[in-house]
Amino acid sequence: MLRSGQDIGVVANNQLYLNRELSLLAFNERVLSMAQDPAVPLLERLRYLCIVSSNLDEFFEIRVSGLLEEQRRNPDFIKLDGDKVTEVLNKVTRSVHTLVEKQYRLLNESILPALRSESIVLLEPAHLTRPQQQWAKEYFFDQVMPVLTPIGLDPAHPFPRVQNKSLNFVVQLNGEDAFGRLSDTAIVQAPRVLPRLIPVQSDLSQHDYSFMMLGSLMQAFIPELFPGMQVLGVYPFRVTRNSDLYVDEEEMTNLRQALQGELSQRHYGDAVRLEVSVDCPTEMVNRLLQEFNLPDHALYRVNGPVNLVRLMHLSDWVDRPDLKFVPFTPSVPKFLSQEVSLFDVLSHQDVLLHHPYESFTPVLDFIRCATHDPDVVAIKQTIYRTGKDSELMDLLMTAAFRGKEVTVVLELMARFDEEANIEWSSKLEQAGVHVVYGVVGLKTHAKMLMIVRREKLDEHRSQLKRYVHVGTGNYHPKTAQIYTDFGLFTSNSAICQDIHNLFNHLTGLGHCRQFSAIWCSPFNLHDKVVLAFKKEIVQVQAGKKGYVMARMNSLLEPKLIQLMYEASQAGVQIDLIVRGQCALKPGVKGMSENITVRSIIGRLLEHSRVYYFHNDGTEDVYISSADWMHRNFFRRIELAIPIFDANIKKRLIHEAFRVLLTDNCLAWVANQQGVYKRLMPSSKKKMNAHDYLIKQFCS
Repeated sequence: MLRSGQDIGVVANNQLYLNRELSLLAFNERVLSMAQDPAVPLLERLRYLCIVSSNLDEFFEIRVSGLLEEQRRNPDFIKLDGDKVTEVLNKVTRSVHTLVEKQYRLLNESILPALRSESIVLLEPAHLTRPQQQWAKEYFFDQVMPVLTPIGLDPAHPFPRVQNKSLNFVVQLNGEDAFGRLSDTAIVQAPRVLPRLIPVQSDLSQHDYSFMMLGSLMQAFIPELFPGMQVLGVYPFRVTRNSDLYVDEEEMTNLRQALQGELSQRHYGDAVRLEVSVDCPTEMVNRLLQEFNLPDHALYRVNGPVNLVRLMHLSDWVDRPDLKFVPFTPSVPKFLSQEVSLFDVLSHQDVLLHHPYESFTPVLDFIRCATHDPDVVAIKQTIYRTGKDSELMDLLMTAAFRGKEVTVVLELMARFDEEANIEWSSKLEQAGVHVVYGVVGLKTHAKMLMIVRREKLDEHRSQLKRYVHVGTGNYHPKTAQIYTDFGLFTSNSAICQDIHNLFNHLTGLGHCRQFSAIWCSPFNLHDKVVLAFKKEIVQVQAGKKGYVMARMNSLLEPKLIQLMYEASQAGVQIDLIVRGQCALKPGVKGMSENITVRSIIGRLLEHSRVYYFHNDGTEDVYISSADWMHRNFFRRIELAIPIFDANIKKRLIHEAFRVLLTDNCLAWVANQQGVYKRLMPSSKKKMNAHDYLIKQFCS
């Protein structure tokens, strides 16, 4: 039985299992701090507030639902410091309740008042002027009411199916309806086609920008749906459901068909959280909890919109550059000009791109050039996430139309992108692209692209030459504008041969060939990282320097954490940059005093995975798609690519590590208990890593 996102290694390690959940919540605390920071532009503060809500949605859909599933199957299976799953859930949910309370307090006491002072308001029905009331009423009757279906609850009208994260209202009623029925409760669901944030026309407001939430509008006018009845109250609510996908490997014959069947039910998984307005009566709340089979601790009373994510659009729609981060234009290396073929450049040197400071355009140009180059005979690429609209995918289909051999290894199990990837798989196949879905049971998370080109040696001879692009991030042009990632172009024969072999393993059958340059999970990545640490220990024992730097999104793999403790005790210095979850405790005397852990939270999302091992002065540097988690080492296809070019290696050491390790504006440093404290710079020595790199590349 396959379960998307299941992390067996962490489940097997008791304390790390709890640390994983709590450290993820601690990461969201750090993100929320950006919404509290007066130095952050106001509309960006609102955006951070919304990001926390989005993160919490996924936390419940995947993490909490996983705990509940374990509790249902065997409540005694996981014991953490003597706690059963129930106690673990209580610890986690208490932390979430505290975080949510901070969110809404920040929204109501700080961000909304600050927006109002900038003439940006979120209107509430109770404070509308008469012209605004008329506009709101007309909008409701013209744009909203025609698509609503009120459902009065009685034996003939049972409680309706409520979609995951949809906006709904429970209505408390009194009196008889047209048929003499005495039902006291109704449910009104807001169709997803309705916009959740509504701009109010400027001539109706004395403010520059006025908006109204759909929830507020509906709450004011839902009584119009029940003529002649006494409406005692209208209360918005939202249910979060288990959104993990389950596929039975033994019963499955076609992964795409199996997933399509699962996706249709994703919106109706088991309920895991109920959000209601703070004024919802206790009897209504209890009825909702009963309908969704939820315990009391799954209830979240909120003083504001039940879905803060919808406020994200406000930041996009308000044209106030002074309230947003100063925009920047990514640069393009000068030697990658229109006049010079990238194939010619790569014949002489490797090329490194650092997104988003450097543009993603050269990656698209690489595929565009291959599509139209008559000498290119084959293109092979892995796709994990690329979005619903993708020029890259269009180029691959064009290449197939033009007679190239195009192969795409498409990961259908990319969480929350399954539907988009299924749609792309059909389009690609119709265009003549060879589409495969990797290996069942192992997500293909490696980011790699290979182009095979026929090149003349002389008048009578030619050869097939491979060119490769590998990266730490997805082939997604939009996320490449806000995620920090590295991408490497190379024609290095050893790397290209290894990538060629890996593609063959993904599409064909056979035993694993020996890789000469790359590290690849599930084959050798974990072993190679372990060996690299052991080499550093040997160097220290020989009286030499031992030093490791690594940056990643998550650090949870228990065996590797234990090895790092041993390396620290031997005298190896280890500097870690871990954006999110980290189960390692740094600075503990006698155990990890030579280890530092920091998290960088700023205007860009830190997404790069880069490893550095001193190795007696050789300085081995790898860019990778893999975090240091059990799933990345043993349940995914992942890559780590060595950097051979001395100049690129020097660049990576500086840009991936030195800049972030000297940051004192965006950095949070973990203490011995794993609690993070934000660094506070002196006024004369501020170092903001994101601003520094933007200035270096984009000025």
